[in-house]
Amino acid sequence: MIVALIILIATYIGISFTRLPKVNIDRPAAAFIGAILMVLFGVLTVQEAIAAIDFNTIALLLGMMIIIATLEEDGFLTFLAIKSMSIAKNPKRLLMVVVVATGISSAFLVNDTVVLLFTPVIIETCRLMGIKNPVPYLIAEAMASNVGSTMTMTGNPQNMIIGIVSGISYTSFFLYLFPVAILSTLVLIFVMRFVYKRDFDKRTPRIDDSINMNDFHLKFRPSLPILLFTIALFFLSSYVRLDIPMIALIGSALMLLFARVKPSKIISRVNWVLLLFFVGLFVVIGGAAKAGIFNALLDEINFTPSFEGIVSLNLFSTLISQIVSNVPLTMLVIPLIKHIEGNVLWISLAAGATLGGNATLIGAIANIIVAEEAEKKGVRVNFKEFLRAGVIVTTLTILISILVLTIEYNLGFLV
Repeated sequence: MIVALIILIATYIGISFTRLPKVNIDRPAAAFIGAILMVLFGVLTVQEAIAAIDFNTIALLLGMMIIIATLEEDGFLTFLAIKSMSIAKNPKRLLMVVVVATGISSAFLVNDTVVLLFTPVIIETCRLMGIKNPVPYLIAEAMASNVGSTMTMTGNPQNMIIGIVSGISYTSFFLYLFPVAILSTLVLIFVMRFVYKRDFDKRTPRIDDSINMNDFHLKFRPSLPILLFTIALFFLSSYVRLDIPMIALIGSALMLLFARVKPSKIISRVNWVLLLFFVGLFVVIGGAAKAGIFNALLDEINFTPSFEGIVSLNLFSTLISQIVSNVPLTMLVIPLIKHIEGNVLWISLAAGATLGGNATLIGAIANIIVAEEAEKKGVRVNFKEFLRAGVIVTTLTILISILVLTIEYNLGFLV
């Protein structure tokens, strides 16, 4: 048990504090090395390590990555971003467009990819509109990507893992968390307008209409129907008797066959490093679970499917997200609730881990992506400024989550 605990702690230090001084380590490397050590020191056999990997989650991630890579290559996501931003005519409307467009896109496409594409577009839109400070819009984008992704199983990696392991249907997952996401979106807009009142109350800036939307409308024709078909199958999965990972793989296969992009180019855009990261994490968590490391946590946290469990898991997820970010947090908690009946704790984990990621700049991978991409464009999103709005947004949205899920539980809808 001591060996497994040391490996677990070392792995999570590597994940949390990527690129430690004088150490050539990052998140995928930390997870991969941790997995190797679990086998090397006999915590797991090779067969047990392989068995610890949830290949359904890996398949879902792979399928969605191929779909998104295709949409990115053929220009659809760029078109979606630019079209959304072109609707804005003043700072307040731009904020709403950024939040709504990012939130909706993140619900059905993995939020990390959405912010990767939207960030440079938002910065350029601010430039074209004469807005000197794009930081409020970038912070709103990061938070909206987390809030919007809360409502679906395919919105972010942690929800994919929760959806696969729990066996909750895509439609049920959506119905449970849709009210939380909608109310949280409204709160996000209100808080951002309050915190950055001076920025949004400025006079209407000039608008540069130099973007030619006609450049984008033909290239992605085959991929859009495939995307809509895949999303429809997600909602109908229980009726067509297809698992969510298989639907994602079907959608990805159709993209490779019919999209106007070379399949080899699409496959090369898949984030294989992220897949390796998840494989390593599955093995590390599997070793820790086998060694009984997580048993002590059962005495500290209320893991009963009840109001107390909803509150406990939401608050615990919010707190730990700031230390290890939301994906590793989810991997850490799953062994603790895997054998508890019902959907209450799974949905509470999905809400808490995702919404809790908005508190700090390192609370969610999407936040880090926005900051890194903005830095490339000469815009700095610092920790303190993110925290100013993040703490308020997270506090209010977690309260909304607890309230909504409690109401659903008391009504017998969430069981």
